[in-house]
Parts: sequence; C-alpha cells; structure tokens
Amino acid sequence: MKNEDLFSGLMQRLGGDPAAGTVPSAAGRTLDSLRRRIIALDLPPDTVLSRAALAQEYDVSQTPLRDALQKLESEGLVEIFPQSKTVVTRIDADKIHEALFLRRAIELEVVHVLAPVIDKATITRLRTIIGMQDALAEQRDEIGTFQELDESFHQVMLAAVGFPELHQLIRARSGHLNRVRRLDLWDAPKIRRILSDHREILAALEAHDPQAAADAIRRHLGQTVARLPALRAEHPDYFRAETPRSGDGAPRTAAPGR
Repeated sequence: MKNEDLFSGLMQRLGGDPAAGTVPSAAGRTLDSLRRRIIALDLPPDTVLSRAALAQEYDVSQTPLRDALQKLESEGLVEIFPQSKTVVTRIDADKIHEALFLRRAIELEVVHVLAPVIDKATITRLRTIIGMQDALAEQRDEIGTFQELDESFHQVMLAAVGFPELHQLIRARSGHLNRVRRLDLWDAPKIRRILSDHREILAALEAHDPQAAADAIRRHLGQTVARLPALRAEHPDYFRAETPRSGDGAPRTAAPGR
C-alpha cells in the first residue's frame, strides 16, 4: 500500500511494533508485501503466482522469494505445486473459526490482565490509534490503512501486557479471517461500528473494568464471522467447499468407518 512506510513509522513510535528498529530481509519484505496483497484481495483466490515475475517485481533472487512463498504456504495463503505453480488459496471457513477461537482466547485474557493495571501511556497509544482511524473514516481509498490500524489497536494491547510477539502468532493464523474481513463491505456503518467498538474497549480499560472490556472484545471479534454465510453466498468462487459444522460451530466429525 502507498502508506506502508508512514504507517510502520507511526506504529514504531506508538510502541506497537515488536519489530521496531529491525531491518527486514529481502525475504521478509517480500513476505510482508505479498501477505498484504493477498489479504487485501489484490491477489484474489485462485491467482497463479509466477516466480519469475515476482522475482523481477521485487528485485530479489529465487532464494528469498522461495522462503517468502514457503512462509505464506505455512500460513495457508498459497499452495505450492512443486515444479509447477504457486496458487493463492481459497478462503477456508474452518481456518476462520480456528483463528477466531485463538484470537478470542488470547485477547479475552489480555484485557482481563490489562484492565486493572493499564497505564496512561497505553491509554494514549490506544486513543491515538482511534484518532487516526477517525481521520481516515471518510477516505474510501484508505480502507487498507484503516484495517491495519484496527490490527494495531489490538497489537498495542498485547505489547502492554508484555507479549508483543503473540501478535505474530495471531497474524500467522489469521490470513483467512483477515481476507474475509476485507471481503466484508467496508461501508460507513461498519467503519462507525469498529470505531464505536474500539472506544467501548478503551472506556472499559480506562475504567479498570475487566468484565466490560472482555464483553466489548467478544462483541467486536464476532461481527464479521456472523456474516460468513452471506459473504460465501455473495462470493462463492472465493471460498473452499464448506465442511459440515455442528450446532456449536465446530466441524462435524464423521463416525468411525464412514
């Protein structure tokens, strides 16, 4: 995206970037760019990625490119067919539910720990991110930056409880979830809802109320997944075939021998 360098610098100053001060490798730069493009749906599902074209575009040799693609495959965003091609995967609903389970478990614990002890510096960082999002809310060509700031809001909370690298774990497991979040129409009501959710989370943290913060996090994280059936119906070519699920949302396991 055109504001990547500005955004990265802002997040380093806010203290929400665990990689602040490091110089990314050629593989790391290529990985970050390709991941962003896949999540933004600039490289939609079923896109065939040419290694020769990517090497030329990113001005890298085959070795860092291979490392970046292998990392993307481990995150479920591409599938590599040896000696043949690399293809952007379709969105997998099971991976979405898995990522949401992981993220909810981590972030509910984070706000329970953070609410009683949150300091003024963390409150200022969170409020600054909300202010940046508010400034971008009416700029339709900056939706990608708005979404990055959404992630950064949560990243700052992780850093505040002393576990900034947990964001890397969440990100590695959330590629399918983040793609469906991007697929969900980022219209004015959704943007206002996200801003309202963030303000509600911050207010609960400022009030040192762990339960209110947890309730706000739970509502915030469940919004897009609730629209998953409608999004699948609107964009069937973007999704893998659906796995039957039980009433509690978990994948249904077939009986032995069937």
